Amino acid sequence: MTSKKIAKKDLMGVFWRSMPMEASFNYERMMSLAFAYTMGGVIQKLYPDKEDQKKAMKRHMEFFNCTSATSPFIAGVAASMEEKKANDPSFDESSINAMKAGLMGPISGIGDSIFWGSLRIIASGIGISLAKQGSILGPILFLLVFNIPNVLVRYFGTMWGYKAGVSFIDKMSSGLMDNITYAINILGNTVIGGMVASMVIINIPVKLTSGKDAQTIQGLLDSMMPALLPLLITFLFCRLLKKDVKVFYILLAILAVSILGAVFGFLAV
Repeated sequence: MTSKKIAKKDLMGVFWRSMPMEASFNYERMMSLAFAYTMGGVIQKLYPDKEDQKKAMKRHMEFFNCTSATSPFIAGVAASMEEKKANDPSFDESSINAMKAGLMGPISGIGDSIFWGSLRIIASGIGISLAKQGSILGPILFLLVFNIPNVLVRYFGTMWGYKAGVSFIDKMSSGLMDNITYAINILGNTVIGGMVASMVIINIPVKLTSGKDAQTIQGLLDSMMPALLPLLITFLFCRLLKKDVKVFYILLAILAVSILGAVFGFLAV
């Protein structure tokens, strides 16, 4: 029997099909339809029989939710595993969705932190500062700064995911998945920790002493531990979310405290 092999043009199909990943959402399975579409070309190549194609597409209609830019890495690994399945009928097809479920969470942690939490803010800051000066470079640089890394991560993610998947399949049973998930979680939490310190801003200008160089509560807290209040408030919100407090009420509380703080002077920019 002739071996079924995915070519680079097939992987390019995965790359291009991943572009509209965020165009299809539903509350039951999130991005499952978009992921199935991303895999459509590879599945047609590997499974000539229509019934096999239907089974493969149905596999990829399971729940899937991941940062759009980093999803092609998982698609690349899935393509490698589908290739293994097409050439080895005894291959456990349930491991494909197990791989997706294991990777999409931690990879989303990194992708959301980098693209939505950091890169979008940086690109917006550059674009807005130039746009305020009336420069056409504002919107142009915004699009370039955000989308060039996005496209590069999609392309190399697809290729690296496929290459990693070839050896990844045989090593999953040896605990490789747990090690990768653990490492990615550490990296994702590190990035999120940096975001808390840089993006959660709380300033208490209330003076503790008098005079020109009066000590403020904020200065005292910063001398003990920089970004202490952002850390504590983040822990508080996490605690409230675990207690099933609705996000709407948390946002209302933030808005109310912010307004009162600005009016009475116990909070400042």
